[in-house]
Amino acid sequence: MKSFTVNKSDAGQRLDRLLLKTYPSLPRSLMYKEIRKKNIKVNKKRCSAADLLCEGDTVELYLKDDVLQEKHTYYDFMRAPKEPNILYEDGNLILLNKKAGMLCHPDGKEYINTLISSVKRHLYENGEWDPEIETFTPALANRLDRNTSGIIIAAKNAAALRELNNAIKNRNIEKHYLAAVHGEFKIKSATLEAYVTKDEKKNTVQVTEQKTDNAKKIITKYTVLDSYGGKSLIDIDLITGRTHQIRAHMAHIGHPLIDDGKYGREKGRYRQALCSYKLIFKGGFQLLSYMESREFTLENCDVYQKFKERKY
Repeated sequence: MKSFTVNKSDAGQRLDRLLLKTYPSLPRSLMYKEIRKKNIKVNKKRCSAADLLCEGDTVELYLKDDVLQEKHTYYDFMRAPKEPNILYEDGNLILLNKKAGMLCHPDGKEYINTLISSVKRHLYENGEWDPEIETFTPALANRLDRNTSGIIIAAKNAAALRELNNAIKNRNIEKHYLAAVHGEFKIKSATLEAYVTKDEKKNTVQVTEQKTDNAKKIITKYTVLDSYGGKSLIDIDLITGRTHQIRAHMAHIGHPLIDDGKYGREKGRYRQALCSYKLIFKGGFQLLSYMESREFTLENCDVYQKFKERKY
């Protein structure tokens, strides 16, 4: 007989998925059979495979030890950079400052030196996450291109991730970017609308004024903050969040990002002057209601500092 208590990270998970993750040697058919025979219980009561577990629930398995062998594996994430740059952290989420050049997720070539691997290592070493006993894996709620810097949100549990994903989708989390672009603007603030089509093979997008087949609408709001010598620093409120939206949309209107080798003028350079520097948590939260009306800003992000010092 074995038992375990459901922790915060696993809350909201189905019983069957938690059992299969925790005990990989447990045959699926046997698990369902033993649940029906009441040899697997939750809080000493009969349960079903689809039951959603709550934090503090006790799961008991009256089975032979040979089918309850726990999995032991080597963790690649323990080779990741040890301490991510943390702006804010609580029991549900972490806000991180991603540096330009770091991947958010593995890309097929790099698996270790990524932001999500650093988050996993941080939580594992602090005793907040154990992949051997938890079905939920820490995850990023948003992402940035490798060469874009800025604020990334990591979720520590499934409930937080669901709420963050919904908040981003419904714009209950407002994301602002700083961009240094070529040219000076006659109109200092505007909301732009266009359409974008993605080329999967080239990993590029094309912006058009008219809707075409497979095109998706994009909305980008900009405000000029500063300018000098034919260059401008702008705040961008990303109304829609399509692939390469800011870079492609700014290039489309004649103001490509500085050092953007894909859509800009500096071919061969891939450190575009773009930083996700501000997050505003608005309303509509439940688990994360304590975050409502809170604002987080990178006061001295790399793009701002370089523009302020007139180094572009």
